[in-house]
Amino acid sequence: MVFDEVDSGIGGAVAEIVGRKLRELGRRRQVLCVTHLPQVAACAHHHLRVSKEQLENRTESHVEDLDKPARIAELSRMLGGVDITAATRAAGKDLLERLSRG
Repeated sequence: MVFDEVDSGIGGAVAEIVGRKLRELGRRRQVLCVTHLPQVAACAHHHLRVSKEQLENRTESHVEDLDKPARIAELSRMLGGVDITAATRAAGKDLLERLSRG
């Protein structure tokens, strides 16, 4: 099952509920979800970061499988934007530990 920004227009507590439901679905089915919300990303069994860059006349896409430290860093970036602080890192770690259980 593929969900492309299924979380569009939601946030906060509702995003967390959607993330938990997707995680539950992922126990029985293969699920791929594109999201920009840390509450949804933190619920994933696996986290891939997709990025792209412009090189002269073409665009290259990159996919990276994130381990736990990289997941915390990515969730912190998703939460905090440009300036990542100790508080956003702590929030990213808490979000991952709390939502990736189960």
